[in-house]
Amino acid sequence: MASSTASSAPAASLEHQLGLGRGMGGLGLLAPSDSAAAATPMPGLMRLRCAVQHYEWGRRGAASLVARLAVAGEESAAAAADEDCRPCAELWMGTHPSAPSSLAPDVSLRDWIARNPAALGRAVAARWGGDLPFLFKVLSVAKALSIQAHPDRALAAALHALRPATYRDANHKPEMAVAVTEFHALCGFAETKELKEVLRTVPEVQELVGKEESRKLLSVKEQDGGIGVRSYLKSAFTKLMIASEAAVAEAIAKLKSRLNGESKVRTLTKKEKLVLSLEKQYPGDVGVLAAFFLNYVKLSPGEALYVGANEPHAYLSGECIECMATSDNVVRAGLTPKYRDVQTLCSMLTYNQTFPEVLRGVPVQPYVTRYTPSTDEFEIDRYMLPPGKSVTMSPVPGPSIFLVMTGEGEIRAGSMPDNAKAKEGDIFFVPAHTEVKLYTCGPSSMQLYRAGVNSRFLS
Repeated sequence: MASSTASSAPAASLEHQLGLGRGMGGLGLLAPSDSAAAATPMPGLMRLRCAVQHYEWGRRGAASLVARLAVAGEESAAAAADEDCRPCAELWMGTHPSAPSSLAPDVSLRDWIARNPAALGRAVAARWGGDLPFLFKVLSVAKALSIQAHPDRALAAALHALRPATYRDANHKPEMAVAVTEFHALCGFAETKELKEVLRTVPEVQELVGKEESRKLLSVKEQDGGIGVRSYLKSAFTKLMIASEAAVAEAIAKLKSRLNGESKVRTLTKKEKLVLSLEKQYPGDVGVLAAFFLNYVKLSPGEALYVGANEPHAYLSGECIECMATSDNVVRAGLTPKYRDVQTLCSMLTYNQTFPEVLRGVPVQPYVTRYTPSTDEFEIDRYMLPPGKSVTMSPVPGPSIFLVMTGEGEIRAGSMPDNAKAKEGDIFFVPAHTEVKLYTCGPSSMQLYRAGVNSRFLS
């Protein structure tokens, strides 16, 4: 899959570097004694093979950043051709069992870390049980993802126990997306003023919400906020989301006809244009109407969006770098052919009405911008190195994953005697307490992204 195994090192030296051998039940891992572990230095840098997820909403061929990165890091021409013909939606970099990264064909990163917990650093290993606490991704979005939310820890554990085939782990899933291209999303509930305008001007929504629920929201004083508004909003949104398929289809047909007619005599709003676009992607889907309730967010390259637990959102178009806690728990209720858990979604949401903060990152040194969310599991660094420049990441007491997005150069880590080549599509795992130095080569700039444990937790 995306990114090849270690570069020009002979096979024997690669095995030595990873601590690979013939033991451990066919996993090819040696279990060194304490004295041997102390005498053997931790490898400073390891190339990863990473998995591509072929969800239907992904972009295809050269239009997909995920596909381009996969092809650039792929040794097999046949495998590269396969990535070119299927939708390439997500590139996963981490240890989640749904699509784990590997160090070699038969050695997963998860297994290697379990046998080398020093790679995580003492604090990370103690807090997260000897596993990588974050999952790093690249997304290439051609059509809207589902209207969804991610559960908090308590709800995640309950859902996993109840329906493990659907909710595959017991972890929460806060996440952050950093735009690589212009990126569009729905996120969080719109403020009361906007919701009132929807109920006044979109009769198709008011019809499904009902007169009584509409009256309650329309009567709310906008400056009040608080529990009362949330209660009315929850009731109205739930009424919309549980409406029958026939009623939803009829309402969307009326909406489409009305907006197409009105577009001939006035300019449609951005939200109206959006719902018509969503209707083409998901005809008759209640998510088309649910979009009226949510904030419409546009990110420029380099801007980021953080999504906490129990907040409704849907990525709509564009490409981004994404990082999250190591989880794949998604509660869906619209804009999807997948399983919908409408009652769970409507009951779990916070119903906060705050426009999401757009994060622009903080410079931490020349050429490096850091995006730090409120959760402990992760942060993202964006490296933009001009030609002929270098940058050094001082050792941190936690693990990192580096992705080379564009350009080429060299990378030196820890006690490595030589620099390793680094080019578009290369992905590296770097253990804790490892200094990393990056150099650009050639006439082009080099763009890299690093995921690591939140520096606030490590400090």
